[in-house]
Amino acid sequence: MATAVITGGSGFLGSHLCDRLINEGMNVICIDNLLTGSLDNIEHLFGNNKFHFINHDVTNFIHVPGKIDYILHFASPASPLDYHQLPIQTLKVGSLGTHKALGLAKEKGARFLLASTSEVYGDPLEHPQKESYWGNVNPIGPRGVYDEAKRFAEALTMAYQRYHNVSTRIVRIFNTFGPRMRLNDGRAIPEFFSQALNNEPITVFGDGMQTRSFIYIDDEVEGIFRLLMSDENEPVNIGNPEEITVKQMAEEIIRITNSKSKIIYKDLPVDDPKVRQPDITKAKNILKWSPKVARIEGLKRTMEYFKIKIKDKSLNNSKD
Repeated sequence: MATAVITGGSGFLGSHLCDRLINEGMNVICIDNLLTGSLDNIEHLFGNNKFHFINHDVTNFIHVPGKIDYILHFASPASPLDYHQLPIQTLKVGSLGTHKALGLAKEKGARFLLASTSEVYGDPLEHPQKESYWGNVNPIGPRGVYDEAKRFAEALTMAYQRYHNVSTRIVRIFNTFGPRMRLNDGRAIPEFFSQALNNEPITVFGDGMQTRSFIYIDDEVEGIFRLLMSDENEPVNIGNPEEITVKQMAEEIIRITNSKSKIIYKDLPVDDPKVRQPDITKAKNILKWSPKVARIEGLKRTMEYFKIKIKDKSLNNSKD
């Protein structure tokens, strides 16, 4: 039976990958220091003998006894709210954390998969973005701590592949949404749902005409799993090429929640990308993968999750 280590395994994406790999028959070791992750995301796995949790900061030496077949490095703050509040930790987990995780892969002879991001493209001058595009990133701007951490992580991953013959994979993840996102995540969809379900004003930055491409969590996990099992060792975009403006997304969420919320506009954050759309030709050709879940269907599933979270929060507040 194969064993996989997932760093950041109690986070939004990481926890769904824990589920998927266990369902594939693997033993899963989740390593997380709970900086932005939550035990709520993995508590359903604690009684499963295929699952083991280690509370550890992966910027420090990682020791895991026994055989390891796969290492998926997902540890990192991932929303602008998080990496603006945690800039040093974001840089450290992208650099030192990636180094420690790659060192474990080298020691164990394990296949290593890096969770990279569409943010490596910065505010792109190419549209849609192919994996061959080198990006347009401001290294000293407030977003640079995340963008450059991931760009360095990619470079380090490729160096370990070339010089230490570590079997590596790199997934460039585009905007992903679904259950287990935090209410206070700061990203567009959880923010819009939280505001809409409470009939509060919905905050859109800039004029709302900047575009994003949103992919439902099930499709993202399927693409990541296929990449992990493939022979492709250069970066692969996994995202939904269906492009939508941020304003349109806010309007969709108002409609499906039957909210009384109105949209309000605030200044656009520094270096906020104007466009974001993956070219997924490579994933289609190599992985035989493309997204299946329609955006509206994914939003409805996500809405049900946030309704429960908001109700739980309200009940907890009433007890205090």
